[in-house]
Amino acid sequence: MKVAFVTNYYNHHQKPFADAMYLLLGEDYCLIETSRISQERLKLGWGGDERPSYVLQNFGSSEAFEKCQQLINEADVVIMGSAPRSLLSTRLKAGKFTFFYSERIYKNKPPFYKYPVHFLKNLKNIIRHKNLYLLCASAYTSGDYAKVCTFINKCYKWGYFTELKKYDDIDVLIQDKTPASILWVSRFISWKHPEHALEVAERLKGDGYKFKLGMIGNGPLEGKIVEAVEKKDLWDSVEILGSMKPDQVRENMEKSAIFLFTSDRNEGWGAVLNESMNSACAVVANSAIGSVPFLMEDGENGYMYKDGDVDDLYAKVKRLLDNAEERKRISKNAYKTMVDEWNAENAAKKFVELCKTMLNGEYKPFPFEKGVCSKAEVLKDGWY
Repeated sequence: MKVAFVTNYYNHHQKPFADAMYLLLGEDYCLIETSRISQERLKLGWGGDERPSYVLQNFGSSEAFEKCQQLINEADVVIMGSAPRSLLSTRLKAGKFTFFYSERIYKNKPPFYKYPVHFLKNLKNIIRHKNLYLLCASAYTSGDYAKVCTFINKCYKWGYFTELKKYDDIDVLIQDKTPASILWVSRFISWKHPEHALEVAERLKGDGYKFKLGMIGNGPLEGKIVEAVEKKDLWDSVEILGSMKPDQVRENMEKSAIFLFTSDRNEGWGAVLNESMNSACAVVANSAIGSVPFLMEDGENGYMYKDGDVDDLYAKVKRLLDNAEERKRISKNAYKTMVDEWNAENAAKKFVELCKTMLNGEYKPFPFEKGVCSKAEVLKDGWY
């Protein structure tokens, strides 16, 4: 079975799944890049010059483009991520098995008249193709497409699969975390809501808690956050740590007891959730974030709070600080979720098994009851 994954550019978020697929399929797997990675991403530690042998580029010469196009046309299965859909024209006409890989499409509510337009466009480009399916890189993707009657009963739970770390003794890792330590990692931009993390810190200090909130990242709002820390006299409780490379971020997660994920619905997936749960953090996350309903079960391996409800966010952080055993249980369950289910190796195995049933004519809808490659149900949020 030959599988091609077509995407904009190869990066560290895609490497674990790509490596796992290559281990299973060898030379029958390839990843095709369709553009060069941006300088901004390179500065953040993404990408680089090194490429595994399975990574090909369809740019640079006509020969490279033609070779990659032939692979796309002839592969038994293609996963299409962020790349020109025109590359699929030939294989879709031939009725070959293809999966779109998509985050949610309606992060903001469109005008009502847009829905019929989008339905007609999808009728031509998606709905009429029998063997076209959707890998949902957000718990809200299936609901967005359902609004325009697209990919009905053809949506699978998917996501981004970050590097999985397995620790010799997870209890020791949890026990050794810095007491009352809280971490926030993101860009300092409006829809990441760093101000919500800062408000939690202000209220904790006002209620007499001794803690340390570390904030990793940079962006246009960083200056305002620094000013707010100064104005609210929070320097004894808050550290602005700047941007860090991915391995440094993971080191901070491993030392932190609680992780705050405060983005709103504009966070398509949110790979820091994978990483913080794998690092055995007790996560408090906005339920509107794409990865949260897939990876988290409220009260079991993390806490969800209502979108924009800082009171709810604060109450759950406070609960974790007040209940050490509860925090340890949540942390251990978070780690177990990533090791047992939501990782690249398991995703590759399940995906290959799913594809083989399709190609062998043995396919039954949604052979997996839960987790990766199970049915992505239609979830409703804010404006549905």
